[in-house]
Amino acid sequence: MRQAFHRPGFPRLYLGLTTSMFGDSVMLLVLSVWVKTLTGSNAQAGLTFLFLAVSALFAPLMGLGIDRVRRKPLLVWGHLASGVLVLPLLLVHGAGQVWIIWAVAAGYGVSFIALPAALNGLLKELMPDEMLVDANASLQTTKESFRLVGPLIGALLFTWVGGWVVALLDAATFFAAALVISTLTLSEAPPERETTQFWTQMTAGLRHLATDRVLKHVLVGFAMCILVIGFTESAIYALLDAFDRPPTFVSVIVSVQGVGAIVGGLSSSAVVKRLGEVASCVVGLLVLVVGILIMAWTHSIVVVCLSAAVFGASLPLITVALMTLIQRRTPQAVMGRVSAAIEVVMGTPQAVSLAIGSLLVLVLSYRQIFTIMGVVTLLAAAYIAVLLRRQIVDDVRRPADAGPDAVRHEEALTDAAVLPSGTLEP
Repeated sequence: MRQAFHRPGFPRLYLGLTTSMFGDSVMLLVLSVWVKTLTGSNAQAGLTFLFLAVSALFAPLMGLGIDRVRRKPLLVWGHLASGVLVLPLLLVHGAGQVWIIWAVAAGYGVSFIALPAALNGLLKELMPDEMLVDANASLQTTKESFRLVGPLIGALLFTWVGGWVVALLDAATFFAAALVISTLTLSEAPPERETTQFWTQMTAGLRHLATDRVLKHVLVGFAMCILVIGFTESAIYALLDAFDRPPTFVSVIVSVQGVGAIVGGLSSSAVVKRLGEVASCVVGLLVLVVGILIMAWTHSIVVVCLSAAVFGASLPLITVALMTLIQRRTPQAVMGRVSAAIEVVMGTPQAVSLAIGSLLVLVLSYRQIFTIMGVVTLLAAAYIAVLLRRQIVDDVRRPADAGPDAVRHEEALTDAAVLPSGTLEP
C-alpha cells in the first residue's frame, strides 16, 4: 500500500478523504441510534438505513452529470454541500423531528453516490493501473479502521451531550476535507462531450456492466448478498435486546468489527494482487459467511463481538477487490455512469433488504434472520466462483505485475459497446 503514497498528489487526496471518513464514522451509527432512542422502535431505527439507500434510484441521472464535469471540483463542492446537509440535525429535539433525521439520511445517500463516483474517476486519472489496488486498499483500510474510534466517539458524544454536537463535528470534517482537496494540484483532461441521444448517454453505465461478462456476474453475486445483508441493520438491535444490552452497545460491536477490518484492509492489497479481483471477492464473501453464522448461533456476547471482527475482516477485501475491478475495466469517459449504475444494481436490493429486514425482525428471531443471511451469501459466493471459474484460474496463474495489462485489451473491446465510435467530441 505504501507505493500509492509515492505518487504525487495522492497523499494530499488521502488526507482530505480520511478527514471526511472520520466524520462519517462518527455520524452514521448515531443516526439510527438517535431514532431508536427517540422512538424505541427497532423497525424505525432500521428504516433510517432505508432512507440512506433510496437515493440510488436517481443514480443514473447523477452519473451522467458526474461524467460531464471535472472530478476534483466535484469532490470539493460535494464535500461542502454534504457539510451543509447535516446541519438541520441541530433542529431535532424529540420524536416529532425524526423525519429530519430521515431527510438528512436521504441526503447523505446522495453524497454516498456522487463522491465515490467522482473519486473513482479521479483515482483513474491520478494513479497508474498497477497502483489502483494500493490506493484503494489504503483508503479502505483507513475507512474501516475508524470503526475502532468513530462509533465510540459518536455514541459517547450522543449520550453525554446530544446529537447536535455530532452533527457539528461531522459538518466540520466535510468542510475541512473540501479545503484540503481544493489544494490538490492536478491537470484533469476535459470531459468528453457526447452527441448521442440523452437516453443513450444516461444508460451507458448500465450497458457497460451488461456487456462486460466479469463485472456482470460479480455484481449479480453481490446483489444476491446485499438482498439479505441489509437485514443486519434491524436484526442487530433485536440481538442486543436478546442479550439485554442498550442500543448504544452497537457501537462496541462496530468498533470490534473495525479491528477485523484493519486486518482485512492491510492484507487486501496482497490478496488481490496474488489471487486477482474476482477470486478475492469470493474469498471475502466466504469470510463474511463465517462471521454471520457464528453471530447467529452463539450464546455469548463476547463471541458475538469476535464474530463481528471476522465480519469486519471481509468488508475491505470485498470493497478493494470490487473497486479495483471496476476502475480497471471501465473507460474514464463513463466512469461516473458506471459507478452510479453500480449504485442502482447494488442499491435496489439494499433498499428492498432494509425494508424486508424491518418487517422480519417483527416475526422472526435474530438467529433465524442471520442464518438466512449466511445461506444466501454462501450461494452468492458459489454463483461467482462457478460462473467465473475460468477468470479466477487465469488470474491466479497470471503474475501479479501482469494484472493491468491483461485487462486493457478487454477494455478496448468493450468501449465500442458503450460509446459508439464517432459520438464524442473534444
